[in-house]
Parts: sequence; C-alpha cells; structure tokens
Amino acid sequence: MTKTHTSTIAKDVFEGRDAADFGFERILYQKTGYTATITINRPEVLNCFDTLTLKELGQAYLDVAADDDIAVLVITGAGDRAFCTGADLKEQQDHILTKPNDYYKWMYSFIEMHDRLRNLGKPTIARLNGMVVGGGNELNMACDLAIAADHVTIRQVGAARGSVAAGGATQWLPLIIGDRRARQMLLLCEPIDAQTALDWGLVNQVVPQDHLDSAVAEMAQKLYNKLPECTRYTKQQLNLWRDFSWSMTIGHARDWLSSHAGHFETSEGLASFAEKRPMDYKKIREYAKKRKLKREE
Repeated sequence: MTKTHTSTIAKDVFEGRDAADFGFERILYQKTGYTATITINRPEVLNCFDTLTLKELGQAYLDVAADDDIAVLVITGAGDRAFCTGADLKEQQDHILTKPNDYYKWMYSFIEMHDRLRNLGKPTIARLNGMVVGGGNELNMACDLAIAADHVTIRQVGAARGSVAAGGATQWLPLIIGDRRARQMLLLCEPIDAQTALDWGLVNQVVPQDHLDSAVAEMAQKLYNKLPECTRYTKQQLNLWRDFSWSMTIGHARDWLSSHAGHFETSEGLASFAEKRPMDYKKIREYAKKRKLKREE
C-alpha cells in the first residue's frame, strides 16, 4: 500500500472531509458550523430509501463521526410531505423480494446503516418534516431526539402490507412508548398525529412547519453547549436496552424476512400498493387455508 493511499485512509478515519467531496446522489450532505445535516433527497418517492440511499447514509455517518468540528447531526427529508417512508418498494419488487439471497444482502446494508448511526458518538436529531412511515419511523427512533412539524403523521405498516417491522420498530417502540401503545401501532397499522406522538413520547417537540428549522437549531445549540466526551458516554449508557433488543433479534429478523421475501402475503401487499388498491385480506386468509388443506391431504 502506498504512503499516499495510507494517508487517505487515515484521513477518512480520523478527520472529516468537505461535505461536497462525496458527490452523493440520494442524499444532501451539509456542514454548517458545528452541525451536519443529512437530507434524504428523494421527494418524488416520499424519501424512501433504496440500497444506494442506505450506503450513502452509512458513509455520511462515518464522516460525521470522524469530524471533530461537528457536534450534532440532523437527519431530515426533502420537501414537506415526507421525512422518510421506509424501503423503496419498487426496488424491493424489481430486484429483491423474488430473490431471498439478495434480500439477505440488502438487509446487511440496512443493519449497517443503523449500527453506524447509533454508534457515531454524537447526539442526533430527527427533523420530522412530513409523514414518517415504516422504516422511516425506525430511522426516527434511531436518533436521540426528534422535533416534528405539526402536520406530521407517524405510522407502521408492516402487518398491513406484507412485512414485519423488525428493523427497529418491534425492538424500540415498546421501550419508547410502552408495550400497549407499541402493539397498537404495530398490529393496527393506523397513523398517529404529531400531538399524539408527543404525548406518547415518540417525539420531543411539535412546532408549526415554519418554526421547524429554528427549533432544530435551538436544540442543536443546547447540545453543542454540553461536554462532548460526557455526552458520548451518556449515549453509550442510554443505548443499553436499544442495543440489547436489537442484537438479540436483528439477525433472526434478517433470516426470517429473507426466507419470506417471496411469500404470498408479501406479494399481495406489493401488488396492492403498485395497483393503488386496498388489500384483499379475506382472499389472503382463504388462500392460506387452501394451502394448509393441500399439505394435509
């Protein structure tokens, strides 16, 4: 390995880079003073994340961790319709769900993105600018704090659309909002409004849309005016139960979700989404019953 190559790697590990150097395609990455801001820049698909988005998020997190000038990370979505709506279902349908082994690979990128975010050693703020759905809420919960615009709704949809919200929601929702409320969100799949999210402890603050940036900046300043090493270790301690529940379940979830990638429930969920029609839950139950009878014959 050449000396130049070695020094470049060392710089990536120990020093931050100019945000513009990365040339990201799916996210906007900015550094202003002591704050780094990552914006999922896919408003045309409600800021859902495909594989490239996950990889770019993970790369940006590493840079935030390395940059001693950055004290706070803010994560948000482009526009005012959506913060993030989870996995890109078109990519899933076209390239992943019919290939369980590829789903297993995709899930690694998802897990790695989450692990880097939780462990970057600096406080993180979710700037919730629009709807927060599925994996988008898992991204919200992976942050330390959250401020929501007053028009925001938050929802888990896995059990209604052919998946299981085991990429953070089944692990962390009970810790944050309590067991009964978590079951309500995960089993009924109904949205809650911003005020309910505040009352339940899923967000820290709700403000009018035009006050969102100032509220985030004020919170970031409060975090900056704290001791960085003490803050880092406080996060480490606070992450205990999140890390425990995550590590005990995520490997199993990765395998189960991969094995069920082409399952008829998932196929019907994606088809109804693509065709913009309601799910035919009765048909699914009848189909499952027929499959059981065939196995017993």
